[in-house]
Amino acid sequence: MYLLGYDIGSSSVKASLVNAETGKTVASDFYPKTEAEIIAVKPGWAEQKPEQWWDCLKHATENVLGNAKVDPKEIKAIGISYQMHGLVLVDKDHKPLRPAIIWCDSRGVPYGEKAFAELGEEKCLSHILNSPGNFTATKLAWVKEKEPELFEKIYKIMLPGDYIAMRLTDKICTTVSGLSEMMLWDFKNGKVADFLLEYLGFDEGIIPEIVPTFSIQGVVTAETAAELGLAEGTPVSYRAGDQPNNALSLNVFNPGEIASTAGTSGVVYGVLGEVNYDVKSRVNTFAHVNHSNDETRLGVLLCINGTGILNSWSKRNVAPEGISYADMNNVAAKAPIGAAGVSIIPFGNGAERVLQNKEVGCSIHGVNFLTHDKSHLLRAAQEGIVFSFMYGMEVMEGMGMDIKKIHAGHANMFLSPLFRNTLAGVSGATIELYDTDGSVGAAKGAGMGAGIYRDHDEAFASLEKIEVIEPVAADREAYREAYELWKTRLLREL
Repeated sequence: MYLLGYDIGSSSVKASLVNAETGKTVASDFYPKTEAEIIAVKPGWAEQKPEQWWDCLKHATENVLGNAKVDPKEIKAIGISYQMHGLVLVDKDHKPLRPAIIWCDSRGVPYGEKAFAELGEEKCLSHILNSPGNFTATKLAWVKEKEPELFEKIYKIMLPGDYIAMRLTDKICTTVSGLSEMMLWDFKNGKVADFLLEYLGFDEGIIPEIVPTFSIQGVVTAETAAELGLAEGTPVSYRAGDQPNNALSLNVFNPGEIASTAGTSGVVYGVLGEVNYDVKSRVNTFAHVNHSNDETRLGVLLCINGTGILNSWSKRNVAPEGISYADMNNVAAKAPIGAAGVSIIPFGNGAERVLQNKEVGCSIHGVNFLTHDKSHLLRAAQEGIVFSFMYGMEVMEGMGMDIKKIHAGHANMFLSPLFRNTLAGVSGATIELYDTDGSVGAAKGAGMGAGIYRDHDEAFASLEKIEVIEPVAADREAYREAYELWKTRLLREL
């Protein structure tokens, strides 16, 4: 018995086949092998053709089934993870009307700012828990104003994962979690945010049917089964945005639990057990995968743009030429905690939401030409990234989150002992590293939705814990002093 998971990213589509009994991955592949095309007609625009995602999914599925050599009838459920906040528009024939406007497209910003001002900050924050910002709803507002003839042809709006589910099942539906990331879910009243629909001039009829995140949401049609080599009638039983799904993949479901990633950009995603929001809208709040009207489970999302990109910049421009990341980490570790007073503000990759959308850039502070060298700069870079995480985590703590444990994949910057020890040391949280990814998590989520697993504990019983990093009590004060100095220097930049 097997489970199939898809992760629909903006760079590729990954598929993983998981043995439901053992929880082990039997085959995995992604497509394309180079980054998928992103269409940028103008600066700040970013679009992809939904048909491109489907084509990538077909190739990845073909390779996974070919490598696994399993009977497609043994695949008992399918789950989908997807890039968040995208806008897919289809007509009554379920055909895309235009390329999807994806997560990193910024044209919705002025519409979100106008809505936030005119509807009122308290109204928006207390109902949708965020500023309307640059999310799916405001992307649709741009279409309504700039492409009115196309807007009139819209039958339903969807997220990227909803589109893939539609292609698999020929059924159009979405989830509460999905609507919350569109900014179209009213948490105060437990329904579609009709006040925002009315303000933006959208008919509620464009909203798809709402289904539970874990449920039989449709089954693979005969036509799709023939196209993909799957079995007709296979249920699609889970879908979630990539960050909620990453948390699920790391078995993060309960209040106070944290999932983190640190690639080019970094994410800290924590679960909150009560409806709350940041009054300055420095973090985003969505319905987590297990949120319900009976049990509040919100995902609070902190995103830092200048994470691994600063580390790679440091490797190219500061570290000795030709050095590996592991060796660079060893060089950085020669400097003491706090880098002997050197601080690096890491926000050199655009405006940061945690700084209320200010673009302060990257800056280096406290360098003494007589006492500091490459090791101090390299350490200060990694510490600066961690401290930016901590700055956002303090916002999350102010919302009522008690951060005691951080779950992360054993990848990217979490491969650095210095990075891990600094995060544990400054936050006081235990860090647990796991071997998993989004497509595997989606497969196990499908097992939960299809009733193959009783609960998430059974679904993730086989999750392999690679390492546990505990904060070292003797170092806590040094980390906190370094962080407070870094924060003082950051606040001078704001």
